[in-house]
Amino acid sequence: MRSAVDRSGSLAQVGRGRPKGWCLVRFHPGAIEVRVPAGANLLDVARQAKVKVRADCGGKGTCKKCLVLLGSEGKEVLACQYNVYQDLEVYLAPAPADEGQILVSTSIPVATGLHPGTGHGVACDIGTTTVVACLHELASGKELACAATTNPQAAYGADVISRIHYASTEQGRRVMQGLIVACINHLIGQLATEARIDPVQIGQMCVVGNTTMMHLFLGLPVDQLGQAPYRPFSVQAADVPAARLGLDLAPDAQVHVVDSIAGFVGADTTAVGLAVGIDQAEEGTLVLDVGTNGELLLAAGGQVLAASCAAGPAFEGASIHNGSRAVEGAIERAWLQDQDLDVTTIGDKPARSICGSGLVDLIACLLDLGLLDRTGRLAGPDSMQPDLPAVMAKRVSTYRGQPAFVVAADVILTQSDIRQVQLAKAAIRAGIEVMLLKAGMRASDLKRVLLAGAFGQYINVRSAIRIGLLPGLEQDRVQAIGNAALAGARMVLLDGRLRAKASAIARSIRYIELATDPLFASAFSSAMQF
Repeated sequence: MRSAVDRSGSLAQVGRGRPKGWCLVRFHPGAIEVRVPAGANLLDVARQAKVKVRADCGGKGTCKKCLVLLGSEGKEVLACQYNVYQDLEVYLAPAPADEGQILVSTSIPVATGLHPGTGHGVACDIGTTTVVACLHELASGKELACAATTNPQAAYGADVISRIHYASTEQGRRVMQGLIVACINHLIGQLATEARIDPVQIGQMCVVGNTTMMHLFLGLPVDQLGQAPYRPFSVQAADVPAARLGLDLAPDAQVHVVDSIAGFVGADTTAVGLAVGIDQAEEGTLVLDVGTNGELLLAAGGQVLAASCAAGPAFEGASIHNGSRAVEGAIERAWLQDQDLDVTTIGDKPARSICGSGLVDLIACLLDLGLLDRTGRLAGPDSMQPDLPAVMAKRVSTYRGQPAFVVAADVILTQSDIRQVQLAKAAIRAGIEVMLLKAGMRASDLKRVLLAGAFGQYINVRSAIRIGLLPGLEQDRVQAIGNAALAGARMVLLDGRLRAKASAIARSIRYIELATDPLFASAFSSAMQF
């Protein structure tokens, strides 16, 4: 008799006289069965059965990523909007072949041989989308293994606001903490296996992430982060016994959590600042980490300013019709050649989706072609310019009554996609402009722009400038630095003296709350233009 999970999460037996008012749901592929009370939400059912269903919007019905097929007739429904009142056969879309490109490397050197202890330690970066961990030999600083995976909390929303909403209750907070702890334990197991050591030999861990991720990891209340004035429960560095968190490390292992800065500027930004030496950076150095939230650091006037802008997950594929993370088959580059569009995909596989870097390139191409105007209006078959090359004209189409552009056989870019990118890039650019205004600077005063994170590593700088995501600077002023947050975590792990320096950086930073600043609304409106 197969086991199933009931509404409360306890194991139940399928087929032993189903209680009145209960329904049997079977997910395919895999024939995973679960028995639930009538009226249960199908997305919740999938979560309880540990079936992966994307829900980037957190179950609001806006991202359309949780589309599933019901029964032999293949009726399409959004799992988050469908309640179960009868036995169901549910068919899921094929899962991605891999976790995608998750950035571990950095161009920032990390000093080694500074730790007085022995044994092993782990540096971990908990991102909203991905979680990365690296195992080091403490005495030498040698990197023994790195592992990465998708943050399992994404099942409850791609953005932090959705997760804050879910974790606003004690039960929700326990679920979120349990998910991230289990995820890190999984990575620890991978690291130990690769390095051929026992996890009990790992005695130290340093963890960074945005403020919400740190709160969820530590089990702290988060509901106050979802409403003005967005005050965190704590931004202080913490040292916590690993056993108290449920981490599979040495019995006496300690976990150090780096200081956060404010409600939406977390320990990851502190770690980035430490890694790039922001406290000693030359005047006019801007550090930008584009993710679901865009974090900014600006060295100006003898001080460091910090801000966060809610870019949303569009650049990570959410809310984009054929969007995805950087998985095999995702379009990562696009350019115009011989009057047509050319693209490359990750793994040189047939195109099946568009990731963030490809999205920026495609919009830049549409602007160059004149198929997209400054307001973000995409030309359709009835409004495209008459001198458009015939091969390109064939790509101009419609989708559900709105203009669309055919990128590949099964991949389109829609008018709605364009609007999502406008919102994301406007938030980031507006954040940059407000910070410059606060510092009494102009974009031309910027000496260096350092792009941290995976998006910054793979983005085409020319395209980013073309669509207005970045200011119009000489491209040689812009430099990708890789996973600088992980580099900062490694530095703190391997040199305990840097804990105090990280704290000093976090406390010295002048935080700008963009959400309540009237300058941001004006800058955002202007930045919506291409």
